Amino acid sequence: MPLFDLPLAELETYRPELDEPTDLDAFWAATLAETRTHDLAVEVAPVDAGLTLIETSEITFAGFGGHPVKGWLSRPAGADGPLPAVVQFIGYGGGRGFAHERLQWAAAGYAYLLMDTRGQGSKWGNGGHTPDPVGSGPAVPGFMTRGILDPAEHYYRRVITDGVRAVEAARSLPFVDPERVTVAGASQGGGLALGVAGLVDGLLAVMPDVPFLCHFRRAVEVTGSDPYGEITNYLAVHRDAEEQVFRTLSYLDGVHLGRRASAPALFSVALMDTICPPSTVYAAYNWYGEHAGVTDKEIEVYRYNNHEGGEGWQLARQLHWLNARSGVR
Repeated sequence: MPLFDLPLAELETYRPELDEPTDLDAFWAATLAETRTHDLAVEVAPVDAGLTLIETSEITFAGFGGHPVKGWLSRPAGADGPLPAVVQFIGYGGGRGFAHERLQWAAAGYAYLLMDTRGQGSKWGNGGHTPDPVGSGPAVPGFMTRGILDPAEHYYRRVITDGVRAVEAARSLPFVDPERVTVAGASQGGGLALGVAGLVDGLLAVMPDVPFLCHFRRAVEVTGSDPYGEITNYLAVHRDAEEQVFRTLSYLDGVHLGRRASAPALFSVALMDTICPPSTVYAAYNWYGEHAGVTDKEIEVYRYNNHEGGEGWQLARQLHWLNARSGVR
């Protein structure tokens, strides 16, 4: 795929006009207040994953609506802490898989919580185990248009809330230092990391790779690829719903929520990415932390890559970048 979006020089200064709803903060404050009426109900059960140097457990906690959310919890064997922690969110359609599949952060000396994504886990990988007990009105196959006519009903309101609760669950663990928690993820996971970062105070860092769920209107205009294509398909049928659709998505946009973040951030972008176009990533990056005046932010650019982004190159970058901030050597 050739370069198709704005030139890099323009991307670096791209700060689009925002369509942020005036009641965004009130919307999320009410959402989280309602969720916190449910006990966090953290349960940790050891799992025999056949590993000797990494201790693995299944973690369950109460997410949106008190619904149980699963995850994997890993840490160096015998490490009692307090440890810095990484809470990671998964890409679109995937699930938590097996406990032994993602060991890098635990091997590097961190407590690591991988949150399963409600209702997903059957498109790639080795499966998910967290149902979404909430239904929706008519929707295109996929998750983008579930509850698309009302932000209170939208699927990602539930998932972003689950992400906030995942951080709260990590902070409640006796071997985790609650002041050294980082959120991370790629694609959908990166968009969720931005959303959570804008709603949770006191994070150590944020690491969104080629983030999804950002600058929705621009994404729909410049790419025909799914998952953003699900929105296009919906609007091709529901021709009178455009403004209502984009109003709903404005409450979930990583650009808007990321503006409210206060932690240092390391982004990545791929300039040939047809899934999450570079201008949507740069919109999130350039507006990131604006409310708190964040200046400690960086973005790694992968000029010749599509949505795979930096992969192992980016992980190597993250390890050194986060170690310098977490005190891990």
